[in-house]
Amino acid sequence: MSVVLFHADISFFSGGFAGVDVFFVISGFLITRLIKTALEGDRFSYADFYLRRSRRLFPALFVTLLLVWLFGALLFLPTHFERLGAALISALFWFSNVFFWTETGYFDADAALKPLLHTWSLGVEEQFYLVWPTFLVLLFSFRKTALLPGIVIATVVSFAASQYFLSHDASAAFYLMPFRVFEFGIGALLVW
Repeated sequence: MSVVLFHADISFFSGGFAGVDVFFVISGFLITRLIKTALEGDRFSYADFYLRRSRRLFPALFVTLLLVWLFGALLFLPTHFERLGAALISALFWFSNVFFWTETGYFDADAALKPLLHTWSLGVEEQFYLVWPTFLVLLFSFRKTALLPGIVIATVVSFAASQYFLSHDASAAFYLMPFRVFEFGIGALLVW
């Protein structure tokens, strides 16, 4: 709710964007717990994992994309509608964070003409879902006790990289998944 109120320009919620950070921590906790439990029970399946993620994410995503496309067709000028089409395709293929990273800043005046801008965080989450299960499976296959130290190392490296990039390319640190892994990692560590 803090994110919605922040975007509604309610001054008391000027830090509402932190809700995305909290969401990444919660997601890291839930996904890691799910995978860890399945690995320990010798029942982890990539097909089951991705089917569950698809069932949770895709219905709302597809409805949102369809509605935004319809309203965009009615309200946008051709050049803005063309950009909307590119944003829509990027959201469909899980790289809207990369797409918007290549655009101007998140808080620029054109943000009102980017109705899919919020999908950047979904892109980060979906990319995390692509790499995290394999990372955990490899650690677990190497040694069951390697999970915790491996997650600690990934979290620290991601945090250090994000801090470095804040002063060199803050937009990359904001939008790109490797610089957000530490937030998922904090959630993952809470499993222990």
